[in-house]
Amino acid sequence: MSTVVFAPDSFKGSATAAEVASALAAGWSSVRPGDRIVLAPMADGGEGTLDAFEVAVPGSVRRPVRVTGPDGAPRDASWLLLPDGIAVVELAETSGIGLMPALAPFDARTTGFGQAIAAALDAGATGLLLAIGGSASTDGGAGLLTALGARLLDAGGDAVGPGNRGLAGLDHSDLASLRALPTGGARILSDVTSPLLGQDGAAAVFGPQKGAGPADVPVLEAGLARFADALREAGVTVDPATPGAGAAGGTGFGLLAWGATIAPGAAAVGEALGLPAAVAGADAVVTGEGRYDEQSAAGKVTGYVAGLASAAGVPALLAAGSIAAEPCGFAGAVSLAGLAGGAAAAIEDPLRWATAAGAQLARAWV
Repeated sequence: MSTVVFAPDSFKGSATAAEVASALAAGWSSVRPGDRIVLAPMADGGEGTLDAFEVAVPGSVRRPVRVTGPDGAPRDASWLLLPDGIAVVELAETSGIGLMPALAPFDARTTGFGQAIAAALDAGATGLLLAIGGSASTDGGAGLLTALGARLLDAGGDAVGPGNRGLAGLDHSDLASLRALPTGGARILSDVTSPLLGQDGAAAVFGPQKGAGPADVPVLEAGLARFADALREAGVTVDPATPGAGAAGGTGFGLLAWGATIAPGAAAVGEALGLPAAVAGADAVVTGEGRYDEQSAAGKVTGYVAGLASAAGVPALLAAGSIAAEPCGFAGAVSLAGLAGGAAAAIEDPLRWATAAGAQLARAWV
């Protein structure tokens, strides 16, 4: 009997990491029914991080919270309280791009993310893990800071409007009522290393993904620069060039300004879930994601899991919705699109083809 760990990321927009892990394992067990299966659905700090922790940490509790969504409409969301008092808050759950009825690069906001963080603090959370992938906005984290007590004011002393649009009128900030970090601090889970500003910054790189046209990017950039200046004038010492400041439309910068620290998302999630030990005790590990490409080896779940497996001398196997680059560090790989006869068929029924992928990997593994 072999021990096999299944540690995929979610297939964005198609299936959660927990669903993918179960489907891959079911396919594997149909070929090798005697193997011991360990389900370890993963995330890299984006969509699905709450789900990954909830599955992996016994005794964790979902807490509901009513927040302002990224489009300004109220919505029901949740955060997760772990048994040790640490709260996991996911931006995609409160302020994510998937919640937008239509992209709005100037008006999308992170207010709801800050409201969920505040709810966790109100509940007595002793520390925070902040998953910031999948944002809809380019507000620099202005919305979340206002939800935590910061005041962003125009020249007349009135609060500026939400989103990047409001930053155009920002004159100064008042941080006197900004809430303190919890005693255990706050860790940002992100693999993005972009600075806040410049050609590699939040507006230039990620603005177009959020609906910004070529003429919009300089305007978004100017709003972020004004925000950084206002915080600096209020005593914030964080350099906008800090790697990760540009993550999630500058949300990384806002959180760093609050006092949070940043950690590689997949590694931080994996360590919190005990994945290194699970992989070290396995005979094989299966990971996956919706699209494997040249970026996958650089901090994404699949690259992180492959690195753990290599360090432990355990073969790693890959199942991806599509494979757009030569898999690196894997003893075997299969794409759902290849099994289904095309990407559209795989997307239409991803769990069916994930099950088939698990079976194919089991047949090929010796």
